[in-house]
Amino acid sequence: MIKSFLPANNQVALTLLLSSVIAGCATSNNVDVHLENQQQLQHFVTEIDIASQLTGTSEINWWRQLKSPQLNLLVQEALTNNYDLITSHLTLQSALARLGAEKATFLPQGEITINSERTSINNTITPNSTATLGVNWHLDLFGRISALVDAANASALSQAEQLRLLQIEVVSSVVSGYISYQGNLQKHHIISQQIDALQQSIEILQASVDEGVTSELDLNRTKAQLNQQQALIPEIEYLLQRDNSALAYITGKTLSDLTLIDQRKVIGYDLQVHLAQPSEAIALRPDISKALYQFSHEAALSTAASKALLPDISLSAFAGILSTTSATLSNTDQQWQVSPQIEWSLLSYPALLAQRNAQQYLSKAAYNEYQKTVLNAINESELSLHKLVKESNKQQFANNRYHYANKAYLQAQAMFQEGQIPYLSLLDARQDLLAAEENAVDSAISTLLTKVNAYHTFNGRWSYALSSI
Repeated sequence: MIKSFLPANNQVALTLLLSSVIAGCATSNNVDVHLENQQQLQHFVTEIDIASQLTGTSEINWWRQLKSPQLNLLVQEALTNNYDLITSHLTLQSALARLGAEKATFLPQGEITINSERTSINNTITPNSTATLGVNWHLDLFGRISALVDAANASALSQAEQLRLLQIEVVSSVVSGYISYQGNLQKHHIISQQIDALQQSIEILQASVDEGVTSELDLNRTKAQLNQQQALIPEIEYLLQRDNSALAYITGKTLSDLTLIDQRKVIGYDLQVHLAQPSEAIALRPDISKALYQFSHEAALSTAASKALLPDISLSAFAGILSTTSATLSNTDQQWQVSPQIEWSLLSYPALLAQRNAQQYLSKAAYNEYQKTVLNAINESELSLHKLVKESNKQQFANNRYHYANKAYLQAQAMFQEGQIPYLSLLDARQDLLAAEENAVDSAISTLLTKVNAYHTFNGRWSYALSSI
């Protein structure tokens, strides 16, 4: 049994340590602060002993434990063809391009102009031509350009974490959908077997009623059970189509393009939840990283807004050649000019101060969002472990129920053949067995899905390996 991972005396430690972790970010605009804070978070998670019971082999490619080549192929196809992932990847490329554009502002900017014209005044034609090179270089003496580059860098890193978040969702959804599909196949098989058995019983009972040996009560009870089971078939078939449709959508296919084979045996596999380093599995979660990068982005913009209050120093240069007698740049005169320039928006101070204050509020909001994300990750991780325990216990009770219901049905069969019980008692025993069997299958599916959810929660390490699949 897993004990509580957050004892009462650790609640204060949680609040204090999270405050120190996040306060460390608030004093820096450098995205590299992420590494230091992640190390502090890992240390915190280790100290409160979250998921230490799950320490074991690496969780990389955890779904391969189900030994399903089709599932492995579906995961690979989803990571390659999912439209949301493709869109997120393109958005990341755009963010990287914007980062390159911001970095280019460190360099001098300018243009080359070549002009040729002929002017006629009072029938006198005057040709002239020019070729000029103009350069303007904003000197980043106060760090405003650096702050904007830091903001673009944090934005790109945030988008990279968003892509990893989507990859986690895609993989988890594929595995969950596949388990659900195979589980519904198993339930369809069980119900079909029960329908066949009831139809055979009806044939026997009908003959007995015709001979006057059995009352119609037994026959009608059996027919009622038959219709009850037949009514379940359309629902199961719809669920199969729903799972099939969901998997087709995630893998970027149409429903007609995806054909799933029968691999109901995966429901019986024991998917183990093992984490090589549970603290890293939490601390490296992409939602935490994304929130931190978003805070870095807003903090960098806040710095840039503050730097806008200071003078802007630039250096402009001009060099060219001029011909006043030719349109072909012959007989030219050279000219050049260098112009240092200082611009200080003193009259715009009220507006600039308001913009700085507005951005500082956004930085504080991002800070609180990061704090909330860390708390949510820890609480979500603990809850997923408690759910694992709950589903494991429920599955054990469900299996025991099926075991005893099967024994009771076999005993009822023997007693009915010996004439010790009426046929209605045998029907009740079979109905109990059917309910127990369906409950056992539902519990097995629920347990597997809970383990998938645990890997989905402790995603900080295995999600980094998805790019190599």
